[in-house]
Amino acid sequence: MRETGGRWSRTDVRLSREEIRRYGRHLILPEVGLEGQMKLKAASVLLVGAGGLGSPLALYLAAAGIGRIGIVDFDVVDESNLQRQVLHSTTDVGRPKLDSARDRIHSINPNVEVELFNTHLNSANALGILGGFDLVADGTDNFPTRYLVNDACVLLKKPNVYGSIFRFEGQVSVFSAPGGPCYRCLYADPPPPGLVPSCAEGGVLGVLPGIIGTIQAAETVKLILGIGEPLIGRLLLFDALTMKTRELKLRRNPDCAICGDHASITELIDYELFCGIAPAAGPEDDENAISAAALKAKLDRGESVFLLDVREPREYEIANLGGHLIPLNDLPRRVHELDSSQDTVVYCHSGMRSGQAVQFLKQLGFRKVKNLLGGIEAWAESIDPAMPRY
Repeated sequence: MRETGGRWSRTDVRLSREEIRRYGRHLILPEVGLEGQMKLKAASVLLVGAGGLGSPLALYLAAAGIGRIGIVDFDVVDESNLQRQVLHSTTDVGRPKLDSARDRIHSINPNVEVELFNTHLNSANALGILGGFDLVADGTDNFPTRYLVNDACVLLKKPNVYGSIFRFEGQVSVFSAPGGPCYRCLYADPPPPGLVPSCAEGGVLGVLPGIIGTIQAAETVKLILGIGEPLIGRLLLFDALTMKTRELKLRRNPDCAICGDHASITELIDYELFCGIAPAAGPEDDENAISAAALKAKLDRGESVFLLDVREPREYEIANLGGHLIPLNDLPRRVHELDSSQDTVVYCHSGMRSGQAVQFLKQLGFRKVKNLLGGIEAWAESIDPAMPRY
């Protein structure tokens, strides 16, 4: 194996009799054939994330015979993952996702080399990790990492097979291909923090990442084989509720900050800062926050605390701490139901929506209001393990 121009080139690729049998349905396709299958075996693909999108990507790329698959992830398998992350099973709960991903890939195709990166992808390590692979498939679920992956791919001149999901909708495209646009050409700036809820906050249909991730896998295979019409300069939009697709034409923006004619970004930056995300603060550092343990102590002492739940009614039905339910979107028109003189603790699922609610109430003059750090999830984890978690 030798590296040429930033890409890995295998000069010793051969297919064994077992592999010829395994890939037989590929080999009889004129667009693939023996030569194409050897291209797949010679290729290397990095998956950023082993979650909802990473699951179908890993499964189908392994089955297709990609020679080397890298995976970046630092999470462990949780029961809440199993509704959509089919790379992992019930017996994997509590295991690192990388370990269950490796085992599952090898159970499908022992010929695949799996390289694991148990780390948080950041500006310091991204170029080194991405640099060893031909293509990158982005399965992340947060904006700082999306911009990081995009910028690293542009600087390394590597295709970025992009996918994203939320509730019932998904998007797929190929960025950073020669002559094509990048992610910043579509979204020059990230949305304000908290404006777009995560899947943990807004939910996602379990089959959706399977659909979007499989499309990403198809695009990856097409790019390696050099066949068909990849989604370069096209953004595919999918709606599972209506089972309709739309396509938006994209062009490289000559004024793009990273891939434009006069790019202003020539190295990786601080993407948390770029996306407006401040470092997490503990309760001792944030006067507007309270930990689950501190709230429990207040309640045990019999202190008067008004609990405000800003989740949706369907979430309240799953589990709650009691108190008053006002969904975040309803808070501006129902704020008259609150007493600014009361000690108030606002909570949601993970602390994001309640943090927005606290900021809103502070702007209105509320002084005795705090955000429950980690939300009801933190309460269930550290205070009441019997509470249902979702």
